[in-house]
Amino acid sequence: MTIRTTDCEPLKALVRTVPDFPKPGILFYDITTLLKDPKGFAALIDTLAQYYLEKDIDLVLGIEARGFIFGPALAYRLNAGFVPVRKPGKLPGPKVRVTYDLEYGSDKLEIHADAIEPGQRVVLVDDLLATGGTMEATIKLVQQLGGEIAGLGFAIELDFLKGRDRFQDYDVFSLLHYDE
Repeated sequence: MTIRTTDCEPLKALVRTVPDFPKPGILFYDITTLLKDPKGFAALIDTLAQYYLEKDIDLVLGIEARGFIFGPALAYRLNAGFVPVRKPGKLPGPKVRVTYDLEYGSDKLEIHADAIEPGQRVVLVDDLLATGGTMEATIKLVQQLGGEIAGLGFAIELDFLKGRDRFQDYDVFSLLHYDE
């Protein structure tokens, strides 16, 4: 299955929509049905890689947990390293941490203090761009370590939540777009 960035309908057809999950009124876009399709998953990774191949990427950062699905595969295709961005208590070595706000409360993310060398070009990947809070926190981690952000990549973007608006200074690439 060859997918051009302008023709992602075959991939969209592999995403299951689940109404009222995780709570009433929410329409959940379930990527597990896309991931289990070998051609669909390959097309998703190949299309992401195609976008970043000429951008001299040193590292791909994957955000816990679903960024861990796309990140290593993309890093492999880009001949780049992979760095996990984790919830607290999961990384054994010295680390840096950022706290960020959620709708009701706050959360934290961590990365190893030696994960990024100053000036390394990194792509940050996750499965979904909604409001952008988690990605914004990850950007702060990269900035603390002196990395250069070459792009923000997503499998799915919920356009109606306008998360992209937070990232006007960055190259944001999303394969699948949903308007509601």
